[in-house]
Amino acid sequence: MTKTCSSTNQQAFQVNADDLARELQLSKLAKALSHPARVRILTILLKLDRLDGCLNSDLVSQLGLAQSTVSEHLRILKVAQLISVEPIPPKMCYRINRESLNEFSHLLSDFSN
Repeated sequence: MTKTCSSTNQQAFQVNADDLARELQLSKLAKALSHPARVRILTILLKLDRLDGCLNSDLVSQLGLAQSTVSEHLRILKVAQLISVEPIPPKMCYRINRESLNEFSHLLSDFSN
């Protein structure tokens, strides 16, 4: 049995500037979440956020990765605005950015509808 594809109106494939902006934002956030270590970092930060806390301890021991690798993962999450960083000497305090996570969820929901 052969399946056929029905043709659609070409206007269905037109993309406006708002669509492009949403797609770029979705891809930026998805790329930042594309590594298991970054997902793990966000999971840790989400748990701390529920306790109204932030992470200022050593992630290296929790992730089992080199300090430079953890720093790079944190940098990527910060650039994507999924986390915020606040200096609390002598360390940095990392917090989840709920607004960006909510935006990602919203963009993904729009994408799947």
